[in-house]
Amino acid sequence: MLEYNPLHCLPSAEDLPDSDDTPVDNELQDYIPHLLKTILAWIWSSRNDWFFGIDMGIY
Repeated sequence: MLEYNPLHCLPSAEDLPDSDDTPVDNELQDYIPHLLKTILAWIWSSRNDWFFGIDMGIY
């Protein structure tokens, strides 16, 4: 019978780049996420179970 170990198949840190070293192309790429965060913070002001990340690599 075949034994499958999912941890053995995961990529290493070298396989998952965290940056392409490319600067932000324009100001909108900075303003739009901050606008979204402001709106969510206003709508969910009574909640503390959410997280908003900007410029993060999530795998």
